[in-house]
Amino acid sequence: MKKIIMLLLLIFPSFLFAQFGIKAGLNFSNVSNASSVNNSTRSGFHAGILFAPGGKAILGSRTELLYSRQGYNYSSGSANGSVKLDYLMLSQLMAINITRFVQLQLGAQTSYLLTAAADSNKQSTGNASADKILSFYNRLDYGFAGGIEIHPIKKLLVGARYSISLSKLYKQPDPSSSGSSSSFNPGSDGANFKNNLVQVFIGYKF
Repeated sequence: MKKIIMLLLLIFPSFLFAQFGIKAGLNFSNVSNASSVNNSTRSGFHAGILFAPGGKAILGSRTELLYSRQGYNYSSGSANGSVKLDYLMLSQLMAINITRFVQLQLGAQTSYLLTAAADSNKQSTGNASADKILSFYNRLDYGFAGGIEIHPIKKLLVGARYSISLSKLYKQPDPSSSGSSSSFNPGSDGANFKNNLVQVFIGYKF
């Protein structure tokens, strides 16, 4: 959380001269490198605020702070269910205005995991500390994002974005606990799972 606050402080001066807006939309999330668990896409949502400089320059910027509900569905052996992940997401993007109606966006994204939950037909490991699912995850997630935004009428915006994570979703397992879990734990085999996210959204600039 401290890293998120530091990033906000670094970009805060730009907020003073930025155009403020809100946005919300649907998430379609999954994880890469997870064929071993027959993963599939899970739907969710996101909502938050955006800041963008005014003017009609070809190049600009976009800063967003969003609440994002993500995760994935899985099926592995006798275990199947879904993983639900709630993130606080900070995006810092370069904006390229193709016309006054179309904007391309590309940049970096950092997220902090707020909560995690798993619905499974096998939920208990028999170990109270291991059953605290949040401890399996890396709380900080980072990667790249890119997409397109359309401005059909003044102040209204609609768009789509694809984000890919560069960080591992799960922590490396503790060797001393190997084999102690009877439930689904993707981190237990050293899986290199990473978040993938498609967002479609609508927003409004004030």
